[in-house]
Amino acid sequence: MEHMDKRTDYCGNITTKYEGQEVTLYGWVQRVRNLGNLVFIDLRDREGIVQIVVNKDSGKELMDIADSLGNEYCIEVKGKVVKRSDVNPDMKTGEVEVYATEIDILNKSKVPPFEIKDDINAAEQTRLKYRYLDLRRPTLQRAIILRAKILKAVHEFFDENGFIDIETPILGKSSPEGARDYLVPSRIYPGSFYALPQSPQLFKQLLMGAGFDKYYQLARCFRDEDLRGDRQPEFTQIDMETSFLDEKGVEDYTEGLLKKVMKDVMGIDLKTPIKRITWTESMNKYGCDKPDTRYEMFIHDLSPIFKDSDFKVFSGAIADGGYVKGLAVKNGAKAYSRKKIDEKADYIKRYHAKGLAWVKYEDGEFSGPVARFLTDENKEALKKEFGLEGGELVVFVADKWKVCCDALNHLRREFAHETDIIPKGVFDFVWVVDWPLFEYDEGLGRWIAAHHPFTMPDDEGIKLLDTDPHKAHARSYDIVMNGDEMGGGSIRIHKRSIQEKMFKALGFTKRRAYEQFGYLMDALDMGFPPHAGLAIGLDRFAMMLAQKDNIRDVTAFPKNASASEPMMHAPAPVTDQQLEDIGIQVDPSFEKSVKETEARLEKMAQEDADQNSTWDED
Repeated sequence: MEHMDKRTDYCGNITTKYEGQEVTLYGWVQRVRNLGNLVFIDLRDREGIVQIVVNKDSGKELMDIADSLGNEYCIEVKGKVVKRSDVNPDMKTGEVEVYATEIDILNKSKVPPFEIKDDINAAEQTRLKYRYLDLRRPTLQRAIILRAKILKAVHEFFDENGFIDIETPILGKSSPEGARDYLVPSRIYPGSFYALPQSPQLFKQLLMGAGFDKYYQLARCFRDEDLRGDRQPEFTQIDMETSFLDEKGVEDYTEGLLKKVMKDVMGIDLKTPIKRITWTESMNKYGCDKPDTRYEMFIHDLSPIFKDSDFKVFSGAIADGGYVKGLAVKNGAKAYSRKKIDEKADYIKRYHAKGLAWVKYEDGEFSGPVARFLTDENKEALKKEFGLEGGELVVFVADKWKVCCDALNHLRREFAHETDIIPKGVFDFVWVVDWPLFEYDEGLGRWIAAHHPFTMPDDEGIKLLDTDPHKAHARSYDIVMNGDEMGGGSIRIHKRSIQEKMFKALGFTKRRAYEQFGYLMDALDMGFPPHAGLAIGLDRFAMMLAQKDNIRDVTAFPKNASASEPMMHAPAPVTDQQLEDIGIQVDPSFEKSVKETEARLEKMAQEDADQNSTWDED
């Protein structure tokens, strides 16, 4: 702490307000320019860069020190702030420079494996291996600091509104529903395992039963699932739960939180109330349940236009209980060749779409493969439906409702990016409400809870649980921003009879329900209050506010796309003794893989030691 007390300010804060003053600064050497009688040093810390000047009048000793500096040397500088003769308008500190009187080298640096600056081309694996260097880059530091500002605003908001910050356990019980759990073997109870929490869902509900009324937590969560740019195996939720509130109550608190975060972190006045659309409207209009509402290009149901069409691809799909849906791309007629459209038709086959029909509308005429099947009545109806003005590409998908939605959602997002109609720097929120209680999982071949099994059905849905549960709707709500799900929540089931019906509808036997969730059902019998909550994914929220494309850019020490951590080489095999302590044997079929991993890690460690160590074995 000794050095911290002596620092005048951060490098990036040395502006004209310090002109004429003696300052003490700490940081890393970004660059050195030696002009013979003059040495310029760019000194960098988390707040920015300031220019340090050493000249021949400073004396030979100081000139020699300045000349010896290399990139990323960690130094202390004392000097006087003076006005620059050549102002640099691109730097916050560009009106001043510091004439050094003392330079103390706190630690030298080897040549880094990549340059510490934004927009570098270093491989991600290299950057993650040297993450402590990667994190020195200004763009990453700004993103991590922005995340910290979100956390500060979150704590302040909940504290000001009477919420209690309560930590829930990291070591819990496995619940095989949903994503895979990370399992932790117990040494004391051989053969038994803890599970790392996928969310604090049941603990926070039980806290409502305990009478805390308003809970929140920045909750660390874990899911053993395949990774994408917006996912990590461990992540943080802004988690809250309340008693005696309905949907509007939870939504009001959420909007208050978002309003504070957007103001404190981004300087943006978020307009509330945030608009609400139903799940059905979202699917029909945008093709998905997390709509990007920054632009229009809506999906239209064209079935009424084509139900009697001579074009059997359209009328046949409708007759089979399907739909014809489409969207119009402004200026798409010239932007998209037949080849480009065919590529999109090929892509949407992964959504089980049989094909992509299309026409172009230019100079008052329709052209393209489907144009010859359009009657004059069809053409007028399409012009009216889409408000065609000329220059549009209109695409059609004729298939089952879900296939139409999935395919056109993909196309809508692709066309929007490619035609550059998405406004920059806009953060558009929307609530998606009135969700189905269940959804069919094609992979599992069964119905699953659309959110989780503790979500309260609406009044009609409670009746349907006994007769036709899969038609039931839930009292749930998701908050979406710019086409990404920020978070979601629901009114929870607080009565045992309803919870039992819910488990039954999900295919639980009575015994299995009690094995997994008996403690919850017992608790619901003990005067459990009506309660509701919501969780927001902090990492995704921070990623979007920082306008990054990858969650790794707002996570200090992330895993890579293979769920490994190249700096510490995690995960890694453990010793035989450690395995013996917890009563675990590695399956013989995995042993070769384990040995290969051990050998690879040992080789990497030896290479690192040979290259980097000053350790003398003698």
